[in-house]
Amino acid sequence: MRERDNREMNMDDSGDGRGGFQRDRRGGGAAAGPGRRGPYRRKVCKFCTQNVVADYKHPDFLRRYITERGKILPSRITGTCAKHQRALTTEIKRARVLAYLPFDRK
Repeated sequence: MRERDNREMNMDDSGDGRGGFQRDRRGGGAAAGPGRRGPYRRKVCKFCTQNVVADYKHPDFLRRYITERGKILPSRITGTCAKHQRALTTEIKRARVLAYLPFDRK
């Protein structure tokens, strides 16, 4: 008798036999879990705030804006505005042509 009562308590309302924890589950997806991230911090263009000018003669500075494979990083990663991203791209390409920077890294 007691075994049957225990089994009935562990059954959820639908009677599919998966246990009583099914009705305790809540939806919400990944955003509701413990790894939830809050609002992201907006990236600010360093060229605008610090009045820095990208120059092809400074390859160490330009290397911050290219990947280890030699690709130019997009502005959504670097945080540069569109105006300075275009200037940065031009200076990186100019530095590559003049051999200050490699075209690719193998």
